[in-house]
Amino acid sequence: MNSEPVAETPAPPAPSLAGHRDFRLLWTGETTNRVGINITTVAMPLVAVVTLNASTLAVSVLAAVPWLPWLLIGLPAGAWVDRMRRRPLMLVCNVSSVVLLASVPVAAWLGVLTMTQLLVVGLLNGLAAVFFGISYKVYLPSIVDRRLLQQANARLQGSESVAQVAGLGGGGLLAQAFGAVSGLLVNACTFVVSALCLLGIRSREKMPEPPAERTPLRREVGEGLRYAAHDPYLRVLTAYGTVTNLLLTAYQAIMPVFMIRQLDVPEAATGWLMASSSIGGILGAIGVRRVTARWGTARGLLVATIGTAPFGLLIPMGDKGWMLAALVAGNALLAVGVVLANVIQGAFRQQYCPPQLLGRVTACISVASFGAIPFGSLLGGVLGTVLGLRPTLWLLTAGLAVTPLLLLAGPLRARRDLPTAPGDA
Repeated sequence: MNSEPVAETPAPPAPSLAGHRDFRLLWTGETTNRVGINITTVAMPLVAVVTLNASTLAVSVLAAVPWLPWLLIGLPAGAWVDRMRRRPLMLVCNVSSVVLLASVPVAAWLGVLTMTQLLVVGLLNGLAAVFFGISYKVYLPSIVDRRLLQQANARLQGSESVAQVAGLGGGGLLAQAFGAVSGLLVNACTFVVSALCLLGIRSREKMPEPPAERTPLRREVGEGLRYAAHDPYLRVLTAYGTVTNLLLTAYQAIMPVFMIRQLDVPEAATGWLMASSSIGGILGAIGVRRVTARWGTARGLLVATIGTAPFGLLIPMGDKGWMLAALVAGNALLAVGVVLANVIQGAFRQQYCPPQLLGRVTACISVASFGAIPFGSLLGGVLGTVLGLRPTLWLLTAGLAVTPLLLLAGPLRARRDLPTAPGDA
């Protein structure tokens, strides 16, 4: 007797970012904000160099100041973020940045702008960026299915690279046409757009459940530190990110001075040349799915970083005329590996870390990697003053060429894919 065939239950449709309204709003707001931030990346040093006639060391200090808050409050900020809703906190950060950035063009128009004000604005804006940056990374998994996190991070990194092209290039043109301080007013407006996009998100964010017994802040910070320090994957990725950020920001801090004073690049073109890394960033974000499909997330990370980092040595070869192409190519190829690594690591942490610890672990890793940025900026300024700009670029890019070898010190070299949960490790 033949039995009737059993009808197979259709598999549930795979989740997709297509038509995902809340992610689209978050993506739009962050991309707009990134355009403004990159305009400021050009505008701030140009205000210091052109308007206030600042020295190389002063420009490097200005580049370092926004990152100091990561060292000062980064660790407790992660514990605070784990205790509260993230969207309201991000809105407060956006409004604060609007007021701070708008104060610079107002002071310039009144003829009272000083280097001290630039430093204070950079420091307080960096403080807001600490809370926004941690909240943003923890907030994303609450509105996006975990299976879509790598795709979401790739889109965010890709649009960040597009924003670099538009922001850095547009910053130079704004400086040439209307003066460098105008870029800071544009950045203030982008924070308004970011806030409006956050207000439009419909997903209701759950309030983190309070523990049965309130844990002292120091103990909560310690839990995040121990988790990040003892996990072999997080430990090696954090070490790589920290050293890479140190060297990247050291050479980026002196690039505007190098281009303006040694290569005679006009202000309008400075932003476009600084944006050359964004070309590689776009390629890296577009190619991450193909790289991870072919080699896996762990092996793809190694291939991407080790294969692209040595091209940074083209940067100090840049010179007047057609030799500017070497600087552009070095920036772009170096950025391919950096963005690929950022996308893979971002999705890995959001999937791998326990949700109740994600804010603190994110803060610990960010303090290490972002905390290296002010030291890198100061290092670039000191070395550029002592050794000269071009020898300093040779030294720093040579260090970047070998930094990916740090990834071989951990368990990544033995795996095709990174684990998606601690038990899979």
